[in-house]
Amino acid sequence: MSEADAEVEQPETCYRHPNRPTWIRCQRCNRPICPDCQTPAPVGVLCPECMRDGRAAVAGMRPGGAAAAVRRMLPQGVPIVTYVIMGICVLVFLGQWVVAGVTDAGVLNPQLVASQPWRMLTSAFLHSPGNILHILFNLYALFIFGPLLEQFLGRVRFLALYLITAFGGSLGVVLVYQLAVVTDGASTGWLGGLLQPSAALGASGAIFGLLGAVLAMRRAMGVQPVQLIVVVVANLAFSFFVPGIAWEAHVGGLIAGFALGFAFLRTRRSDQRIPQVLAVAGVAVILVLVTIACVASSPAAYH
Repeated sequence: MSEADAEVEQPETCYRHPNRPTWIRCQRCNRPICPDCQTPAPVGVLCPECMRDGRAAVAGMRPGGAAAAVRRMLPQGVPIVTYVIMGICVLVFLGQWVVAGVTDAGVLNPQLVASQPWRMLTSAFLHSPGNILHILFNLYALFIFGPLLEQFLGRVRFLALYLITAFGGSLGVVLVYQLAVVTDGASTGWLGGLLQPSAALGASGAIFGLLGAVLAMRRAMGVQPVQLIVVVVANLAFSFFVPGIAWEAHVGGLIAGFALGFAFLRTRRSDQRIPQVLAVAGVAVILVLVTIACVASSPAAYH
């Protein structure tokens, strides 16, 4: 490695504490800031000066109406969306035990995507009723990564991330099924049966989506890349080598999450709200269009 390359890879120093190296910058003024100078913002972090200016601007406004009332009711800093998603998963899991047919009504069966498209999302809130470790593992992973991302992105962006990556995980399952349809079943024997289509359920596709988003935004979030890559690779390997796990949902969610994380990262300034909405909507539209293309190519296989 040349000396020039080594210099490029060195972290900058905080503009307020010159002896503290950092990779993180203020999302508004773009100055490097250390952990002591960071205040979490909806996307990224702010330096003390930008945070003070933002508070002064907000103080001059007097929001009203139902939206402001709801905001005042929600405790700041509490990952409400994460806890609500976890609660829904638990309630649905209990419903799977109590009410017959709940699992069959919501599980992702690729053959029913055209007539029952809601399965692309409902399957992300279902878990195997015969294996309590399935839901416990997913709840634990959501408890670890959910609050981290919800605090960094904000509640609305985090909810969009979770739902879109859940859909992306389901699309991964559909694509493996589509491959079997296109090859007239020949692909089911490839790679030792790894491409065998199957039904799927569970939050793991969306959870891998959260991992993908963290991977894309790792520097802005201050996450150690080596540790994160080890976690992602280890979980993917577990998906491939342990039978009965929908690895295709994990891969689909991971790719969708990385795309959304990249979109959030590139549009994190306060004056980029519209480009951010368009970028996130664009990822969602692409996922939907790919699903529609699969169905349209072989309608009889999806009813």
